[in-house]
Amino acid sequence: MNNGITLIDHDPSWSDEFNKIKHVIESHLQSFVLSIEHIGSTSIKGLSAKPILDIDLVISETNLFPQVCTKLRNLGYYHEGDLGIEGREVFGRENLHVPKDGSHSIWMDHHLYVCTEDSKELKRHLAFRNYLRQNTEAAYAYEELKKRLVRNSKDRATYTSGKSKFVETILKEIL
Repeated sequence: MNNGITLIDHDPSWSDEFNKIKHVIESHLQSFVLSIEHIGSTSIKGLSAKPILDIDLVISETNLFPQVCTKLRNLGYYHEGDLGIEGREVFGRENLHVPKDGSHSIWMDHHLYVCTEDSKELKRHLAFRNYLRQNTEAAYAYEELKKRLVRNSKDRATYTSGKSKFVETILKEIL
């Protein structure tokens, strides 16, 4: 079934790509950022994933958000709103050279989110990532589910919904 979703085997370079992007963002946002977290399936060693990094940029409080938006805009990101998920602001990229660092590098595809340190969504992202990193059986079950969903889902929405049920079950256990 052609649903536009491609999973590939874990690539150890994903961590390096994340660190390169993190370095550029940190160097431009410095004191505004508490941490930059690699989340999602590409952050779990050995786990198959869509080759797209998920990155949470963590700030201390919402009153810093306008300044963070300006600095991210200077790097080539644009704010898309929360897209229906409270506590997680989404940023898109103008082009493949974002974040702009003067090198004209083409960066790995990535999703960038800004969350405050007290964000419920940030806590969920980190809890699920950390759980899968520490529980290889759960990570394997998640990977098998994703592979089955890729084979059987008619579209991305069905794929995402199928994954969400698994995620919610885990989060109910650990949060």
